[in-house]
Amino acid sequence: MGTRRRRVSVIYFISKLVKWDDLRMENISNPTQDEIKKAAQALKDGHLVAFPTETVYGLGADATNENVVSRVYSVKARPTDHPLIVHISSINQLGKWAIDIPEYAIKLAEEFWPGPMTLILKRSEIAKDFITGGQENVGVRVPSHPVALALLSAFEKLGGLGVAAPSANRFGAVSPTTANAVISEVGKFLSENDLVFDGGQCSVGVESTIIDCTRSKPIVLRPGAITLEMINTLFASEIISDKNQESVRVSGLLSSHYSPKANVELGGITNLNDGFIAMADFLTPKGAIRLASPVNIEEYAQNLYESLRLGDSLNLNRIVIHPPEGPGLAAAVRDRLEKAAHKIF
Repeated sequence: MGTRRRRVSVIYFISKLVKWDDLRMENISNPTQDEIKKAAQALKDGHLVAFPTETVYGLGADATNENVVSRVYSVKARPTDHPLIVHISSINQLGKWAIDIPEYAIKLAEEFWPGPMTLILKRSEIAKDFITGGQENVGVRVPSHPVALALLSAFEKLGGLGVAAPSANRFGAVSPTTANAVISEVGKFLSENDLVFDGGQCSVGVESTIIDCTRSKPIVLRPGAITLEMINTLFASEIISDKNQESVRVSGLLSSHYSPKANVELGGITNLNDGFIAMADFLTPKGAIRLASPVNIEEYAQNLYESLRLGDSLNLNRIVIHPPEGPGLAAAVRDRLEKAAHKIF
């Protein structure tokens, strides 16, 4: 994953006193130290801060504050037994949230953090039930987006221990990969002291790889940009993927998730005015509306959710998608598409 130059950053100051289309914005060429400190203080004071990570935008809250974490669940309409991922600034903070950390987990963290990987570990005393969904384990990650890292570091300097940050969307809906998508998804549920950072479009575009580190060897529960192939290069014995396990509840394992309003069909035949997503070498079927033509799997992942949102903005009833083939990141994209197509609500 190479670093990317990100466009002008913006902070939206959310106010319930204005109409959403009249929101005033303060433009900043890069988030200044003062703006980062202001956002960190907002977290410390018990407010929500939506911020970019390399994967998707997160809806951040002080992970030790039960009252503000309950607001996260409310804003997202998320079941309270669905655990949250704690975001920290570095591997040095891991011991505050987890105990009995296995050697292989340290190896994974040293190799892939900061980056799009979440480790499931035995929880420490500060990881309360309102974060873990009542389980004896906790999910932790170190994001690589510079705005996220700066915010987490500033929060920790104020005495904060970690930020709970699920994707900044309504539960089960398409995850946001831009600040505008955050506003569209949850803006009307935010209060006047909540903030939304704009760090441009997320570079990865699908949620982090989740790895269960509570057993004798790691097990991949949710595929992502840290691929099974990358993980297997670290270990002598082959690591497995087990998306269907039921012993650990983590984000993104429900059969239906990441769903737009439109019906998603994988590999089907398009009808007139259906949306269509496929690699660029697929011709657009006659009468279909092309939503995305990625030239490689990285572009497919990065633009997937925005393409689904585009279909909804066009009021399409149906989107036909040809999933990418192959291992690695393509497997993560297929995982998201299978859940988007399995809409049950």
